[in-house]
Amino acid sequence: MAKLISPNPRLHRKRLLKDRLARYMVGVGGVSVIFAIALIFFYFIYVVIPLFSPAEQQKVAEYPQANQETMLAMSMEEQAEIAVSFSKKGNIRFWSTVNGQEISQFKVQVPEKATVSSFSMTDASRSSAMFGFSNGQILATRLIYKTTYPNDKRLITPGIDAPLGEEPLRIDEMGFALTHLAYQDGDEEATVVAQTADKRLLMMHIAKQSSFLDEGVTLTKTISTLQMPGHAVDFILIDKNQHHLFLISRSGALSLYDIKDKTTIHKVQEIRLVSEGVKVTVSRFLTGDLSILAGDSQGNISQWSMVPNEHHESRLKRIRIFSGHFQGEITDIASEQGRKGFVASDDKGYVGIFHTTAHRNLLLKKLSDKPIGTIAIAPRANAMMVADKGGRLQFVHIDNEHPEVSWKALWGKVWYESYAKPEYIWQSSSSSDDFEPKYSLTPIAFGTLKAAFYAMLIAIPLSIFGALYTAQFMRPGMRKLVKPSIEIMEALPTVILGFLAGLWLAPFIEMNLPGIFAMLIVLPVGILLASYGWQKMPARVRHKVPEGWEAALLLPVVALILWLSFALSPVMEGWWFGNDMRAWLTNQIGIGFDQRNAIVVGLAMGFAVIPTIFSIAEDAIFGVPKHLSNGSLAMGATSWQTLVRIVLPSASPGIFSGIMIGLGRAVGETMIVLMATGNTPIMDFSPFEGLRTLSANIAVELPEAELDGTHYRVLFLAGLVLFMFTFVVNTIAEIIRQRLRQKYSNL
Repeated sequence: MAKLISPNPRLHRKRLLKDRLARYMVGVGGVSVIFAIALIFFYFIYVVIPLFSPAEQQKVAEYPQANQETMLAMSMEEQAEIAVSFSKKGNIRFWSTVNGQEISQFKVQVPEKATVSSFSMTDASRSSAMFGFSNGQILATRLIYKTTYPNDKRLITPGIDAPLGEEPLRIDEMGFALTHLAYQDGDEEATVVAQTADKRLLMMHIAKQSSFLDEGVTLTKTISTLQMPGHAVDFILIDKNQHHLFLISRSGALSLYDIKDKTTIHKVQEIRLVSEGVKVTVSRFLTGDLSILAGDSQGNISQWSMVPNEHHESRLKRIRIFSGHFQGEITDIASEQGRKGFVASDDKGYVGIFHTTAHRNLLLKKLSDKPIGTIAIAPRANAMMVADKGGRLQFVHIDNEHPEVSWKALWGKVWYESYAKPEYIWQSSSSSDDFEPKYSLTPIAFGTLKAAFYAMLIAIPLSIFGALYTAQFMRPGMRKLVKPSIEIMEALPTVILGFLAGLWLAPFIEMNLPGIFAMLIVLPVGILLASYGWQKMPARVRHKVPEGWEAALLLPVVALILWLSFALSPVMEGWWFGNDMRAWLTNQIGIGFDQRNAIVVGLAMGFAVIPTIFSIAEDAIFGVPKHLSNGSLAMGATSWQTLVRIVLPSASPGIFSGIMIGLGRAVGETMIVLMATGNTPIMDFSPFEGLRTLSANIAVELPEAELDGTHYRVLFLAGLVLFMFTFVVNTIAEIIRQRLRQKYSNL
């Protein structure tokens, strides 16, 4: 009888201590991983939440208007410390926005026995203005703010300048009063359009020529008479490029004139801005002067933009309307200087903040019991000055950091300025200051799914079938060579794969398109024919190759088929595609071709994903208990039946896990898609077009994004979308895997 040896109590306690320590360390490690992931998630939320914060405003000061002169317009300088007003008597008054104390006052040179009969400001910056007089003369003024730092304290000194000369210019030789006026001033020219009291329409074009010998500017003036439209003219607008003239009546009729060539002016369009019975009460340009904002007597504000038609001609068309916000008629509109937003007021004392691209009313608040007369918004859109018709001024601070963001702007089709129709567009920056940011995440989310689809289309069949053959039919000696060779592919840096895909694979595919398509058809057929031919070989020949090593015989077959496909590619291109398959696809079928396209991404990223799926799937298949397959074979099932009905169901949880992990790798891949796609954020499922993914977009644009700006936070939102997508997909995958595991656990 064997003698029982009692365990050493000391060794037993030591072993228990090690087990307990290991259990605690594993637990701490697991909790740390979960905590780190949760921390990342909450940091994403912390950065993204301000995007959806509502606008807020706070009244800083309220005081009476210093004089009771009729106010024509107001504006503020960039720091919102000084406001300026233009009065009907020609006075220009500067005052402190905080307390209303007057800083300085200037009076324009009103001609003798004349009065101010019309007035116009230039653009959203409101830095230049023009007075029209009752004797047919005009005078331009420009606001100047000089900033100094005496005793290290900022001091802003306002002033005015006369960009077209100190003396008034005569636009109407007959001396009639100018009832309506529009003015635009540029570096090389200025344009003035005025309507006289006797219903004539005059245009003065001023060409500027700088002298190389001194700092003087020579002005050459040309005056012409324009044909009046078939309706009254109550509002006149000239875009900042001085290419288009808009004549608008209160009844809603608008006539658009092309004035790019000042010697040949012609009407190009006549439309209605409002329905019958509704009056246009105010009309302003949106920043950039590509759109007109028209406020009406029913409290609606419509945006009309220059849109290309089927003849590639720009015509005015309504692209959106803001309705149901105001109860009274619109009294004034002030456009933001650097964004596509504006502030509007009505005769019930309400003031609202809007953004056109996001199509949002960000804030609507009653600021006065009197009708609002004039409003002005600071260049940084962080403050506004409101003047009611009771003679009181209010200085209001605005907190509105991210007005461009809305659910529709992020995920829906948006009708952007100068676009023929609503589209999904991502274009976050431009060289223009009045650029309209386009933050649609739809095209880059689509690009992410498209890249993953083509990568998985290549990776799944190759990796799964390869894993099946390696685990079930390959000899152990050959398996020891093949499996590590494939798994070591995963160690290749993706930046190297992206580099090769972008600089070598993409041009190679472009030059050998017929060969690529021939290979996709001929290679499977060739392998089947070679396998059939091998089965028909005499037994004495087949037995010379050990069982399980037959796959090695396919290597020269595959190499030969690849060589023939690419060698015959120029011949096929010459026979069937006129020596240029790329041009044939574009001209004959209408399919665009981009050199760095989804095919390149699919091949390169599929190559990167194959090792992951193959390794997990092969381990799962190889790990199926041998007694299951041996029992199946013993019962008379063939190897194929055993594989399909026993091995695959048993290994399906592991295979599915491999596929989902590979999908997660494809969705989150950055460097390959960054270098091999061309980074074009378009929505086209064609394999010949490029794409942009969420991860690549973040990698490209985050270093250039302004900290805590809208662009910066939207990129974090893209990261959150990617995080949530992978989390949801992995959660669903785990649920399916567990169900598969339970279903086939009794085999």
